[in-house]
Amino acid sequence: LRMALQTREQHIKRERATSNICTATALMASMVGFYCVYNGAEGLRRSAKTAHTAAVTVAKALEAMDYKLAAKNFFDTLEVEAEAAVVQSLALERGINFFYPSEDRVRFSFDDVTTPEEVNEVIAIFAEAKGKKAKAVKLSEEITIPAAILRQSEFLTERVFNTYRCESDLMRYIKRLELRDISLANSMISLGSCTMKLNAAALMQPLSLAGFQNMHPFAPADQTEGYRELIDGLAADLATITGFAACSLMPNSGAAGEYTGLMVIRAYHQSRGQGYRNIVLIPSSAHGTNPASAAMAGMKIVTVGCDANGNIDVEDLKAKAQEHSSELACMMITYPSTHGVFESRIREIVDAVHDAGGQVYMDGANMNAQVGLTNPGYIGADVCHLNLHKTFAMPHGGGGPGVGPICVAEHLRKFLPSHSIVPTGGDEGITAVASAPWGSAMLFPITYGYIKMLGGEGLKAATEMAIVNANYMSSALKSEYRTYYSGETGRVGHEMILDLTHFKKDYNIDCGDIAHRLMDYGFHAPTLSFPVHETLMVEPTESEPKAEMDRFIATLIQIKRECEEAAASGEADNVVVNAPHTAAEICGEWSHPYTREKAAFPLEFIRESKFFPYVSKIDNGYGDRNLVCRCTE
Repeated sequence: LRMALQTREQHIKRERATSNICTATALMASMVGFYCVYNGAEGLRRSAKTAHTAAVTVAKALEAMDYKLAAKNFFDTLEVEAEAAVVQSLALERGINFFYPSEDRVRFSFDDVTTPEEVNEVIAIFAEAKGKKAKAVKLSEEITIPAAILRQSEFLTERVFNTYRCESDLMRYIKRLELRDISLANSMISLGSCTMKLNAAALMQPLSLAGFQNMHPFAPADQTEGYRELIDGLAADLATITGFAACSLMPNSGAAGEYTGLMVIRAYHQSRGQGYRNIVLIPSSAHGTNPASAAMAGMKIVTVGCDANGNIDVEDLKAKAQEHSSELACMMITYPSTHGVFESRIREIVDAVHDAGGQVYMDGANMNAQVGLTNPGYIGADVCHLNLHKTFAMPHGGGGPGVGPICVAEHLRKFLPSHSIVPTGGDEGITAVASAPWGSAMLFPITYGYIKMLGGEGLKAATEMAIVNANYMSSALKSEYRTYYSGETGRVGHEMILDLTHFKKDYNIDCGDIAHRLMDYGFHAPTLSFPVHETLMVEPTESEPKAEMDRFIATLIQIKRECEEAAASGEADNVVVNAPHTAAEICGEWSHPYTREKAAFPLEFIRESKFFPYVSKIDNGYGDRNLVCRCTE
């Protein structure tokens, strides 16, 4: 529901958006969903009862030993008045961590895998703290939650939550869903601005190691020395790569990183007695999260225009920077631009903002074209965020998982986000932007491994190949598709925008039809109609071999031929507008003027590994305006 209602809002409403959601940690959300599918309502009730009755059993035992509970009503968590230092010493001897909010308070929780042995161990610790010997107890069956707040209504009644109760069955259900999606395991996903690159198996493997997997974010420092070494090393590497002085790994997504960077800039201005600075300059070509994040940070957005070549209109920028110089907080800029072009006047732009008293926030979405060749610090920016799920090889599908750290210049270091429980951030750090001190730390081994395994030369080579691949595709397609923008050299950065703005007029076929037809060829569509309407923004990344790019090039050329054929014949019932073609349609009744083979196997290479879309074309406009739930089926 959250993803359906809010993730697209940022692009539609921009500075009027009520959210700046970019990464919604979809992988973790899917894991929770499958947990519910496997366990169902009865399993969740069983889990809840296990946790609650463990808490009830311990609570009664502690009260019998004259311990005072902080609250009489509880679910799975107890807080006890006790001498924290004594309890901690005894608990550590048994390999147990409690939480100690103060010198005379101890807090701990139970869950669905708590065992009777663990319950008795907890009781024994508190007994020993009072110089007593605990007696073994049996788990209570009592539910002490007040009846007024106990759930009476049914939940998870849909068939999907009441079908899969054996692991083999669940595995096949998950695989069945997976086979409905095109992934990088099928073919290139050339999403411009989203950088869908290889997530190497060697980088993913460490996530299954218990030392990374089973660490609580508030675990004692002497139990997390390995993690801290990784965290500090990763932060130092990212600071070096960006040319900045310091890094915060706390933000959980690129959008959260944008918000964090803006709040750090605001704190800097406030420290100088200039808290009234609240205007942000944002190019008209910017990613939708930029104005949405600025609005969330309580700032006012002033839009800067772009010229005919897709570059920022420098004269318009200078005029607006001067006009708002008394209130200018910063400018948000992406480099290379969202149009896929390295702007040659970038330093002039940065200087103009600084001269007007503002800071420069660089959106790191396109860092895959910078690493090893240039960096935000060299350009003169003050802060940038990094999408680790783009440039630095984390998985990216479905909106997550993601990490959006920010790197800052020396004068902003002390404002990096702090945390109320685990010391981190700057001496005058802004309020935490995530509940955990280092955000999604479990994912850090991916980027850490990516950087260490490639090294400086490897990172630079990856950037160079990303740019070479994009320019190869742009050049190979130039006789069929115009690249909408290019830099002063006639080249693009790591992505390019293909012009389809004339297709509706020439062929009565629009960009969305092309995107759907690509599915019949086994490809995910590039980014559609962003940042220019009726275009495709293509980013092959450094991960793709020439053979795969050649297949994609051949596909786009063949689809254009299909468009020309449809226009020449005047046939509205054609292979492009009807795309994609499902297996059920190919095998069913056929009334189209073109053949089934042309619909399903338009090029020879498709026969080697055919992907059939699960559904055909849908009404996108209706779907945007109406949430359609399929969970009852």
